[in-house]
Amino acid sequence: MLEARGVTVVPDRAKAPILADASISIHPGELHALLGPNGAGKSTLFGVLAGDIAPTSGEVLLHGEPLARHRAKELARLRGVLLQQNAVTFSFTAREVVAMGRVPWSRTPQEDQDEDAIAEAMAKTDVTALADRTVTSLSGGERARVALARVLAQRTRLLLLDEPTAALDLRHHEDVLRIARAEADAGSAVAVVLHDLDAALAIADHVTLLARGRVVAQGPAHEVLTAERIEEVYGQAVDVLEHPITGASIIVPRRSVHGAAARLSAGAPAH
Repeated sequence: MLEARGVTVVPDRAKAPILADASISIHPGELHALLGPNGAGKSTLFGVLAGDIAPTSGEVLLHGEPLARHRAKELARLRGVLLQQNAVTFSFTAREVVAMGRVPWSRTPQEDQDEDAIAEAMAKTDVTALADRTVTSLSGGERARVALARVLAQRTRLLLLDEPTAALDLRHHEDVLRIARAEADAGSAVAVVLHDLDAALAIADHVTLLARGRVVAQGPAHEVLTAERIEEVYGQAVDVLEHPITGASIIVPRRSVHGAAARLSAGAPAH
């Protein structure tokens, strides 16, 4: 559905690329996670895939056609994009913001789906109770969920989500991961930028791991996210273990033990 071939991005007046010769394919029915440390090039690759950043070289294809050939309104009917920053400075209500996701379908037969799409998206993201609240009165996590609801209300078959779990509490963090997984299972193509490697192991079909502006590895999450590769890319020693109850793979950073935990491990009371 969406493919980048050998894309390189060199900012104006810069000598070195911030993204070099990156290729990636996002397929229907799959969830593809973009991973890497800070400054690895994830957001730049995401921007190229979304059509917000023009690559210096290489190409991006959507349904086999160059992405740049699609007009803005047509793109909005083909793919939904959730950005890290979703600043709304005017006093729109949460429902009005979600309804903005239906604008690309105005004056089309799909306009008849507006009310159902808005209600369904708000229910999925647990923001129905916030419908009449102004967005400026919401917490950061609530705003993030409203922004996701807006993207879901578009009802596109391609979702690009940039750190959708940022600022969320544990329950809503897991809810968003379940939503992303369910969208892929329903046949959508989903690309997600994540910092949570455990989440990638749990929900992603494929991952692209970046470092220093280059693709380091691609493939199934359990094949890419080995302890050795994680340490090499992130500079942090980890163990990839099996969860004692679920059997799922989990990533555990190796840490020095301090405080109460150190006393317990030594057999002393923790107080």
